[in-house]
Amino acid sequence: MIDLNADLGEGFGRWRLGDDDALLELVTSANVACGFHAGDPSTMRRVCSAAVSRGVRIGAQVGYRDLAGFGRRDIEYDPHELADDVLYQIGALDASARAAGDRVRYVKPHGALYNRIVHDAVQAEAVVRAVVAFSEAYSVELPVLGLPGSVFLELAATAGLPVVLEAFADRAYTAQGTLVPRSVPDSVLTIPEEVAGRAVEMAISGTVAAIDGTPVTVAPRSLCVHGDSPSAVALAKAVREGLRSVGVEVGAFA
Repeated sequence: MIDLNADLGEGFGRWRLGDDDALLELVTSANVACGFHAGDPSTMRRVCSAAVSRGVRIGAQVGYRDLAGFGRRDIEYDPHELADDVLYQIGALDASARAAGDRVRYVKPHGALYNRIVHDAVQAEAVVRAVVAFSEAYSVELPVLGLPGSVFLELAATAGLPVVLEAFADRAYTAQGTLVPRSVPDSVLTIPEEVAGRAVEMAISGTVAAIDGTPVTVAPRSLCVHGDSPSAVALAKAVREGLRSVGVEVGAFA
C-alpha cells in the first residue's frame, strides 16, 4: 500500500489555485496550506470539511511566512521564530480540522523550507521542535513527511516522531537524491503517462532515474503530485490508475 498526497488549499482570498475538490476524489492525504505561503482561514475550513467528507487525511503544510513568493524563496530565519511560526500554522489548521470532525494527522514542510531542511540542521531542528511541542501539548502522534536521507527526518526520528519517506512523481531528481531546482528546464514533469510510469517505478522498485539517468533510491511510503500544476488532476488520476494496474493499493499512511 502507498499513500498519494497533494498540496491543497493554496488559494488566498478571491484567488484560487488548483482544483481542490477534484483532487480530493483521488488523493488519500491532503497537505493543506496553513496561511503562511498560501491559504487563509476560509480556505482552510473549506478544504478540511471537504477532506473529512471524503475520508482524506489532513496534513499541515507548513512553510515560510512568504505569501508573495508562495513560500518558494529561501529565507534566513531565527530558529526560535521559525519554530513558533510552524507551531502556529499547525494549530491554526488543527482548529479547522477539528471543527470538520477530524484533526491534523501529519506535518509536511512546503517549498523552500522543505528543500532547506534537507541539509540545514538548524532550521530542521526548529521544525522538529514545533511538531514535538504540538504533539506533546495535545497528546497526539504527528508523523512528518520528508525527503529520504534528509537531516530533517534524521532529527525527527531522534526526537521520537514517526517519519514517512516521500517521493515526488512529478519532479526531477538530482543524482544526489534531491529535487532539481524549478529554475532548471524539465524539473517539473507534466505528462500524465510519464509521471504515472515514474510513480509505478518508485512504488515497485523503490528507485527512480535522476535527471542524468543515475538510479536514485527513494523507497517512498507516500507519493506527491503538486496540486498547483495545471495538469494536477490528470496527473493524480494517472498515478492512481497506474499504481492499481500493477497491484499497488492506494491508502493513507496516517
